[in-house]
Amino acid sequence: MSNSQNDALFILIKTLTKAEKRNFQLAFNRDNTKEDVLFIQLFQTLDKLKEYDEAEVLKRIPDLKKQQLSNVKAHLYKHLLTTLRLLYKTKDPLIELREQLDYARVLYNKGLYNQSLKILAKAKVSAREQEEVMLYFEIVEFEKLIETRHITRSLDNRADELSDESRIINEQLNNVSKLSTLALRMYGMYLKLGHARDVKDVHMLKSFFDSNLPVVPLQGMSFYERVYLYQAYCWYYYILQDFLMYYRYTQKWVDLFTEYPSLKDTDVDLYIKALHNLLTAHFHTMNHDRFIEVLGVMEKFIIEKEESLNENTRTSAFVYLYTGKINSHFLDGTFTEGLSLVAEVEEKISEHQLTVDQHRVLVFYYKIACLYFGSGDNDNAIVYLNKIIQLRIGNLRADIQCFARILHLIAHYELENYSLVEYLIKSVYHFIAKHKDLSLVLEEILKFLRKNMYANPKALRTAFKDLKGKLEQIAKNPFERRSYLYLDIVSWLESKIEGIPVQTVIRKKFIGKVPRI
Repeated sequence: MSNSQNDALFILIKTLTKAEKRNFQLAFNRDNTKEDVLFIQLFQTLDKLKEYDEAEVLKRIPDLKKQQLSNVKAHLYKHLLTTLRLLYKTKDPLIELREQLDYARVLYNKGLYNQSLKILAKAKVSAREQEEVMLYFEIVEFEKLIETRHITRSLDNRADELSDESRIINEQLNNVSKLSTLALRMYGMYLKLGHARDVKDVHMLKSFFDSNLPVVPLQGMSFYERVYLYQAYCWYYYILQDFLMYYRYTQKWVDLFTEYPSLKDTDVDLYIKALHNLLTAHFHTMNHDRFIEVLGVMEKFIIEKEESLNENTRTSAFVYLYTGKINSHFLDGTFTEGLSLVAEVEEKISEHQLTVDQHRVLVFYYKIACLYFGSGDNDNAIVYLNKIIQLRIGNLRADIQCFARILHLIAHYELENYSLVEYLIKSVYHFIAKHKDLSLVLEEILKFLRKNMYANPKALRTAFKDLKGKLEQIAKNPFERRSYLYLDIVSWLESKIEGIPVQTVIRKKFIGKVPRI
């Protein structure tokens, strides 16, 4: 039996929409022969299965022999891709653009050089409009090949013109490669490290960033050169918790789409991602009004483009939109209202289970747990925190894994499961220490729980006040403030001191425009 998560054909079929399946069936009914009966039977069988099971497939298709299965699957996979390409040619301009290059190649092979050059000229205009530097380069190189090997009677200055184009595009490609690599490395660093924990992290980050940032004049840079430059800066300042600078670069990223409006249609995913990062910036700077404004822009855009979104972009749209919706409830302290989103998020995670990555699932589980915790439902908070603790994801977002375990302890403490808290503290301490994430905030929380587990109410209220004072003092250290990005522990302490729900404390701060910490 093969694992359904590893069987490429099964996964592809499960991502097909009803329209895509219908289109495939129509294409097959036009072209099929008697030899293709097994081929369509395999498609229909895999479509009905919930999990890939080779034995079950062979059982349902008696005429399909085990030794035939590999070839029939490969044939079906290729045919599915062919029909999908034809279907999306009109929806994805890049597919159509690449097709023009194929046509030019066919004409060239037939010796029709001028016809080939004519198609390449049109394709080059399209590639330039769509800021597709790689395809533009490919077209120019093809033009150079034709001009150097054959007499085309082109203009006298054609060689110089192509040489200049090739030089410029090579410089752009080199810059795009360096900047995209830097942006990717910064993102990978965030997934592994989270926010900078100390001076050592800051020095390491700055040294890496400065040594890998290419010296490129901003003036004259192409769209994607600037995008990757802004992305790299976004991650750099985000890791450093410099949210004002992070905001500035996310805004520059979004503003690029005002400068290049056609890119909203040709790179929808990148535009939604830009809005998501701008939302994150407004969230961390507590700019509620602008947050709601940008969230509205994102939701409207997604609704308008819904019919044309591919599965990849549809998954991204779900992740970014619902992350924004949940964060809006964190901002204004309406945790109970936010719980209405939980069922929708769970349904969407299930719907996109083959395309949504574990990092996104982890973040959603943590946010949902915080919604339940903030609304006072510790039992359900523990349910989602247990999901995080049970995920087998290695060091992925070790920062969230650490804070999930702390929140797990606090939720059990709230439920007065003291013996369980006493049992868990040691393992939680070791887990956090192993990931080198034992900040002063976490250390104080663990000390508090260990020391005051069985304290009487009067002594406990004093202990809460003492811990709040210590944490407020610790918060003056910029590296320790990262702890409050994951868990608003001070608002929880204030709720215990005042005897009111956590969300009431946060709601009062929101209305009174009082900083959280």
